[in-house]
Amino acid sequence: MISRTWHGIVPIQMRDSFEKYEHETGVKDTVSIKGNKGAYLKIVEQGEYAHFFLCTKWDTMDSVMAYAGNDPTIAVTYPEDEKFGLVSDPIVVLQEVSDTENPFLKYYDLK
Repeated sequence: MISRTWHGIVPIQMRDSFEKYEHETGVKDTVSIKGNKGAYLKIVEQGEYAHFFLCTKWDTMDSVMAYAGNDPTIAVTYPEDEKFGLVSDPIVVLQEVSDTENPFLKYYDLK
């Protein structure tokens, strides 16, 4: 199984509207594709910005590419992104994972 994690930030005042927009675009689009095993969104507020992390899980690289195109390491963007002041990381993190669990619910004690 493959996870694909994207990160972007918006001004804090756009947090709620961008969260709704993210569900209507990235989350909705990914879960509609055959082979998607889940989409998980985490939002972290930091000063004047809200960081958005979208982790999607997939059964094969072909299913990832059905969403992300021929280079699945490049972030997928949408026409209305600029309206929210989004600064998107240009690349995403792809990695092999063993389950469909929400990765944002796990806590790792690094002591």
